[in-house]
Order: sequence, then structure tokens, then C-alpha cells
Amino acid sequence: MGVFSKKNMKYVVLFFTIFLLLLGCGNQQAEKQTDGKEIEITVSAAASLTDALQEIKDNYRAENSNVTIYFNFGGSGALQQQIERGAPVDLFISASKSYIEALAQQGIIAEDEQTTLLTNELTVITAADDKTTIQDVNDLLRTEVSNVAIGIPETVPAGKYAKEALQHGNVWEDVESKIIQAKDVRQVLQYVETKNVEAGFVYKTDALSSDKVRIAFTVDPSFYTPIEYPVGVIHSSANKQEVMEFYTYLQSEEAMSIFKKYGFSAPGE
Repeated sequence: MGVFSKKNMKYVVLFFTIFLLLLGCGNQQAEKQTDGKEIEITVSAAASLTDALQEIKDNYRAENSNVTIYFNFGGSGALQQQIERGAPVDLFISASKSYIEALAQQGIIAEDEQTTLLTNELTVITAADDKTTIQDVNDLLRTEVSNVAIGIPETVPAGKYAKEALQHGNVWEDVESKIIQAKDVRQVLQYVETKNVEAGFVYKTDALSSDKVRIAFTVDPSFYTPIEYPVGVIHSSANKQEVMEFYTYLQSEEAMSIFKKYGFSAPGE
């Protein structure tokens, strides 16, 4: 009986040893899961960045599974106004430096937490099967061109650049009656795709995103202010460390290769 008890005792000790080891592993796993707290980052960005940023988000998420990124796309001016009114935003990517500068002047974005991220070009597009020949801004005066879509110049940078180009070409006053204003550059693209207008001013990147349109001509860069996309971190962000990490990633070679795939250029190129 004594021998039997000793043998049983050995099994009991072995059982509890394995149990404790398994319990320890479970606790370590639980600690690993709770260490990586879920972080949410909200990015307000110019509508022209939609496709590129969605792909960048997927790549970033693959390496940072605890970070969820939400996008709010629209006209840069409207996005700036939302941020000024207290919208819960962590990062702002504008299609014009003026909107970032306005927020920096108010202390909403710190001077050392902003940089020029990308550049772009302005183009005039028509429907892919449209036979109308449009080679410069003067051709927009032709009778077969009834409507021309541009973003609202006061809130949509692409619209501001379009107005500058038309004024520089001395045709703004004559074309103004044909102008159809859109809430952002993607709506201009949609108007041309659906043939609600004969022509529209969009960025090169937007033109390349659709097989329903073609580039009629690229606007002479001297006709408008250089198109730059600055990015800035909102000073009051609750997750500053993670936001700064994503801010840095947007400037990385990996992210830049995606931006270039969609037609953007790096500053100075």
C-alpha cells in the first residue's frame, strides 16, 4: 500500500507540475494580448488621396495589428474647418499648404510636426469616348463644351488651382458661366465619368484612377501655384506616439512607392 501511494504521489506531482507550466504559458499569452492595447487614429485627408491611402493603411495594419486607422476624405478647406471646430482628428493631409498653415497659426498643428509630403499636377479630362478636341484652356470656350466642372475654389484646392489657370489664360470671365462646382475633386471626376459635363479639372492622380476618362491636356504648371500636399499632426491628439509613428511611416520609402504608383511625386522630383 505504501509503495502504491508513493507511485501515485509521483503522478500527482507530475500532473500539478504540467498544470502549473500550462497555466504559466496561458498567463504569458494573456499578458501579451493585453500589452498591445488597441489604438485608433483618425486621418482627415484630401479626396485625391483616397486610393493611395487605403492601400497604405492595409500595409501599415499588417505590421501594426493593434492600430486601426479611420479616414475622413473631402475638400481640404472643409476638412480644415472641421478641425478648427474641434473634430476628433489626429492627422491632416491637405492638398494645399494654406490650410495647414492656417491651423499652425492657431497652434492646432505644431510647426515641427508638419512637412511637405507629396506633389501633383493639374489636368483637364473628358469622357474616354468623347471625340471633342480640347488641347488648352482656350478650347473650353468652344460651343460644343457646354459645362466645365471644377472644385469649389474657396474650399477645394483643385478648384482654386483651376481658377488660377483659367485666369492666367485670360478665359475665366468667358468660361465662368459654364462652370459647375463640385464639393471635391472626386466629384468632378464623377461628373465627367457620367458625362454630366464635357470637361473637368482634376489632378493627374485622379485622372489615372479611372478608365472612364482620358486626359485631354496637362495644364501648364506656370499657370497655377505649385500643388503640394503637406501633412501635419494635430497637437491635441490623444495617441501622440502612435500618430507620430504613422506620420513617419507616410514619409518612408515603402509608403512613397505606393503614392508614386498612383501618380504622385515626392517633393523635389
